[in-house]
Amino acid sequence: MSDGDDESAAESDGTAGSDEPTDATPDTLNDRLDGVEADLGDAETEAELDGVEAALDEVATALEGADLPVPDDEDEDPRETLESRVSDLRDDLEAKRGPYAADVTDAIESASGTIAGTRWTEQGRHEVADAVTAFTDEVDEVLGTDVGGGEDADDPADTEALAATLDDAVAAVEDADLDPDDNAKTIAALLGATDGLESGLEDAQEWDDLEVNEQLMAEGFYDVLGHYKDFPPELSALKEWESRGRVDMILLAKEKLQSEFMQGHCMDALIRMANPDAFDEMHQLAQRRNKKAIEALGRMGSGADDAVETLIEYVDADSDPGLQKVTFRALGEIGSPEATQALANKLEMDNDNVRPYAARALGLIGDTRAIDPLAGTLESDDVETVRAAAAWALRQIGTEAALEAAAAYTDERSYLVQHEAELAAEALEDGDADAEAPAA
Repeated sequence: MSDGDDESAAESDGTAGSDEPTDATPDTLNDRLDGVEADLGDAETEAELDGVEAALDEVATALEGADLPVPDDEDEDPRETLESRVSDLRDDLEAKRGPYAADVTDAIESASGTIAGTRWTEQGRHEVADAVTAFTDEVDEVLGTDVGGGEDADDPADTEALAATLDDAVAAVEDADLDPDDNAKTIAALLGATDGLESGLEDAQEWDDLEVNEQLMAEGFYDVLGHYKDFPPELSALKEWESRGRVDMILLAKEKLQSEFMQGHCMDALIRMANPDAFDEMHQLAQRRNKKAIEALGRMGSGADDAVETLIEYVDADSDPGLQKVTFRALGEIGSPEATQALANKLEMDNDNVRPYAARALGLIGDTRAIDPLAGTLESDDVETVRAAAAWALRQIGTEAALEAAAAYTDERSYLVQHEAELAAEALEDGDADAEAPAA
């Protein structure tokens, strides 16, 4: 036979140029899928299901390489129909597999994570404990273990201990080495127990299930109120907690009471309290340019030193003078020399109303590096209030050089500047008198 005859024979056999037959048709592929479907219905073990999966993979491969007719616009696409059937059979195959011991341990670990990651009410903690106890009792009955026994915890509703008990249940299931064929009923019973556990956790009372006033009541927020209450009672309680210095209760109210009215009162209380215990909350708000939070940070003084880097970012916010003013004041009250250069640069900014705040902030910080720029402002600035602020700042720095720079303007025609200069001169004289006084 010639080479040409060989090629013709190969083409008629449908195997030329490929390891897979090229003459697969929708009918032959459907017939093969019928066989797979019948085998799937008869399969009872994991090994038999593995064989069904291998046969289904072969059909899918043949379908991928098949040269199927292209349908007309109104005809059904045979490839699409066959691919859909393969996909459905894969879903049926996966549904028939198992159950596996891993399904049980996954469900237990999920429940353990829910317990540890949820804030429960006091009632809820005991309901969680009941659900875990019922579950471990079932596990012990099915596996013949003692996961739920022998516990003598000080607090039976301790959620950390309950999560640890579930970890023990996971270990017990893994140690049982359950086979999906030989131990199918055992695995199914354990999965039923995990369903009960999940249902119990869903029904247990979480903190978020409570209304806001119930949460506040549970935290004791209203405990400080007497028999007679002002309206709203939340404001009366807030004032009492402020008088007691309880930052935690003010922050609780701020978290829960979202009305603009109560939010404003909470922030005002935190500003007045100036307690560094509120730093984290105020710093987070300051990073969103909240002016009251920045004011609160300033009132904390050196206790808010970690916020200086954030606040320096707002020094050049010339488009928001209100933000600059509160920021300059806060930086001055915190008193970190880290802000000196940034503030000194603003002594030459255009806004006449903001420049005095930069000068005063430098005075509060007290960094001697600010003496020269403040003295320059006092000498050459065109605005009286800015020059007076610079003189005031020099007095606050209080070194001999700073006081001399301010005292040079005692004959100034501007009363504001002259007053600060005279105070600086008096401070210099008092310093000289102290230096000349004999030691006691």
